[in-house]
Amino acid sequence: MTAREAGRGEFTPRAIAAAAIVAAIIGASYPYIVLKLGFGPNISVVAAFFGYLLMVVVLRMKTFSRWENNIVQAAGTSAGQTAFMCIVLAAFDLLNRNLTPDKQILLERWQIFAWLLVAGLMGVLMAVPMRHHFIEEAKLPYPDGIAAAETILVLDAGGANARGPARALSWGTLAALVTTWFRDGHPRLVKLLDAKGTISKALAEKLDWLLTIPEASFFGSLGARFHAAPLNFGLSWSLLSIGSGMLVGLRVNLSIALGMVVSWLVFPSLLFDAGVIKTITYKETLRWVMWPAVGMMVSGGLTALALKWRMLVRTFKSLSGSRVGGDDLPMRWVGGGLAVLTVALVLVQKVSMGIPAWQTLIAILLSIPLMLVSLRVLGETNWGPISTMGNMMQAIFALLAPGSMAANMTASGMTGSIAAGSEGIIQNYKTGKLIGSSNKLLTYAQLLAIPVGAAAVTIIYPILAARYGVGGDHGLSAPTAVKWAGFAEILSKGWSALPRGCFTAFLITFALGIVLTLLEQRWKKITPSPSAVGLGMLLPGAATLMMTVGGIIEWAWRKRSPKSAEALIAPLSSGFIAGEAICAVIIPVLITLGLLAAE
Repeated sequence: MTAREAGRGEFTPRAIAAAAIVAAIIGASYPYIVLKLGFGPNISVVAAFFGYLLMVVVLRMKTFSRWENNIVQAAGTSAGQTAFMCIVLAAFDLLNRNLTPDKQILLERWQIFAWLLVAGLMGVLMAVPMRHHFIEEAKLPYPDGIAAAETILVLDAGGANARGPARALSWGTLAALVTTWFRDGHPRLVKLLDAKGTISKALAEKLDWLLTIPEASFFGSLGARFHAAPLNFGLSWSLLSIGSGMLVGLRVNLSIALGMVVSWLVFPSLLFDAGVIKTITYKETLRWVMWPAVGMMVSGGLTALALKWRMLVRTFKSLSGSRVGGDDLPMRWVGGGLAVLTVALVLVQKVSMGIPAWQTLIAILLSIPLMLVSLRVLGETNWGPISTMGNMMQAIFALLAPGSMAANMTASGMTGSIAAGSEGIIQNYKTGKLIGSSNKLLTYAQLLAIPVGAAAVTIIYPILAARYGVGGDHGLSAPTAVKWAGFAEILSKGWSALPRGCFTAFLITFALGIVLTLLEQRWKKITPSPSAVGLGMLLPGAATLMMTVGGIIEWAWRKRSPKSAEALIAPLSSGFIAGEAICAVIIPVLITLGLLAAE
């Protein structure tokens, strides 16, 4: 049944208002999530829960329909996918640390906004003519789109089925807000009050002792042996990490934990004894272990794509017969919009980064087949290979513009932004098909949310980078950005610029990633995921262990009570993730306003 058949509104003023609010919340909080973990959860489900929570639970709108909520989740997904590309900005910052001032890639806020806005809009419009092929003809599953549809239908049914997930989301969000505040915000408030003489030293010490959530590390003889403290290895109290672990499942979590053991328990002492690193610290060790981690992740992603070659051939063969339906955005609008956006992107990249027009045009043309690959792989495997697509574009532009770091990074970043926009809308089309939404109205919702996501990244990313740091041991580890920047460094400088021995390690793990990906095809349940192992090698052990805890909780919960686990794990985990991310954004804003101590 469609909204029109049910006599209900879809693109209503209240749905648009709720969509804008949810898009702003997700767009502002998502950068923290992806920079902390290197990946993001199913943002469509999170947006659907927040839409229901806002309109039905908070504002008590009992007539808020599934179709209106789908507009909200489409906008939230769009903003989140745009915000995901903050990893490119983080990669720029990581590269700038090793570049001379004349070669650094420095973007003003208006340049960041314009770049993300134009590329994100292009991704949405490019995906419009692909809907009929991937959704109607190929009938690809797009599991996250199905999950969002099922969530919206359950919430729309009301009653206990909806109240339980809504309560889980609410309590999870509240718990994460409180724990994150006491971990990061409360000590700064106490310090500020103490510095101003508002409270006594004795009271400040008592408040710290009573309320501050501790950071537990494995010290003692075992911790000293493995250098737990300088390597940031232990238990960091993070409900975001636990919630993420609950969503990705035990196999992936154990693979991440395996990578953590290799990087932060095995390698440090070996590298120190061999004289490769001078001190056993997180920063010093990361300079070396990032290369075998990059090798594992890149080869795993490329091999997974190569194994799908028949599927990719089918994609390009069948596109000629695909058509655009009557409920889609008119093709003259799509074509005209892409023409305008192409000119705009050429100007933005020329003015902001000095990229020649021909390089931008080639990058746009190459983005089309890479986007099609991404949409096909996402539809069949539920894995969005944005990072791998970016790496492929990096390699291509290493040949087209050798030695140009700016061309390498902007081309790959633009491809990632286009792929992110197209992945978001194609999953929303799948959700819309299942619940009877208008494809044209879903497209409007996505287009309206792209500026919200771009603005959120423009405002929030510099604040997060200044407050927490990027790629550090106590900041936002940004493993995907580390990989992106590392690959650019390899392509621009050559292997001779790398730390001693890491090239050999890169080749070994590159080969190992291929082997593991091949083994996954037959023995997936018992084979470590190469992408997850590489991710674990880049993440600090403190974050990794809490994700493993989340994976164990999810596994035990499903074993003991499958029915409640199926209903509550997704909303509870979404609350954990959203609550910590929101609080992590609020704290640096309060610091900027002088309401919390800076240090």
